[in-house]
Amino acid sequence: MPAVAWVTVAIAALIIAVTAVGLLRIIWHLRAVRVTLGTVVVGAQVIAHQTSTVPGALTSVNASLKPVRDFCESV
Repeated sequence: MPAVAWVTVAIAALIIAVTAVGLLRIIWHLRAVRVTLGTVVVGAQVIAHQTSTVPGALTSVNASLKPVRDFCESV
């Protein structure tokens, strides 16, 4: 094979190697982003749970305070 062909093969291999390294770095960054986004999603779910509306707990509170309300109405 002539020297020009070897130079072409070497340049092509270098381009392919650089591209492969670049793609591997992109994969690593995307994995880090996936972990970070997972953490953000879990954090948002925790915030949504902690700031949920009151009506779920309000019925039990009202039931517990019924004797107090009845007493106040009788006075």
